[in-house]
Amino acid sequence: MKYYLLGLCLLVMSLFSAQQKPPYWNEIQSFKTNASLETLPKGAILMIGSSSFTNWQDVGTYFPAKKFINRGFGGSRLVDLNTYSKELLEVPTPTQIWIYCGENDIAYTEDPASPSDVLKRFKTLYNTVRATFPQAKIDYLSIKRSESREMLWPEMQKANEKIKRFLNKKDNARYIDVTHALENAQGALRTELFLEDKLHLNADGYTVWAQVLRPYLN
Repeated sequence: MKYYLLGLCLLVMSLFSAQQKPPYWNEIQSFKTNASLETLPKGAILMIGSSSFTNWQDVGTYFPAKKFINRGFGGSRLVDLNTYSKELLEVPTPTQIWIYCGENDIAYTEDPASPSDVLKRFKTLYNTVRATFPQAKIDYLSIKRSESREMLWPEMQKANEKIKRFLNKKDNARYIDVTHALENAQGALRTELFLEDKLHLNADGYTVWAQVLRPYLN
């Protein structure tokens, strides 16, 4: 009987422990499992951010001469990147770092962030990245416009502008507008560049992003 109770207690404790894991814990652990520090490419472009990076698993085919480490995890906010910054940045020194995040901070229904909140969170991330990799180029890809979040676009534009002004004062760092190319000559969103969810880019959308990013490659 005592062994049964002991086993039951251990089971309850393990379930409780699993429930206490912070959001995205499993995704972060998978980065460690899928590629050890020794097997990751050196001098790569490190991608950190949310689902727009998670979905771009074939990024290397758009830039065959470059090596990539993609550590995007879907649904993440800047607060999550800050929480897991140590794990995300545990890679061989990259030549360049792409950051795409902030969209979900504003769209988060339980606790939506203001543009000022987004800037504050980004500053924390930027300072951590710069301290970790003093010589790497840091590029922030602007929060993109999408049909499913059109109502939030004014707030996202404000956040973009704040981050742009911040980065314009920094050395070896750039703000890259990845939305303008997703619009037509009249300023309307090119909806054919998105998946059916009207939020994420399709292959044609990533082709447009690749055209925007190509001049910024180191």
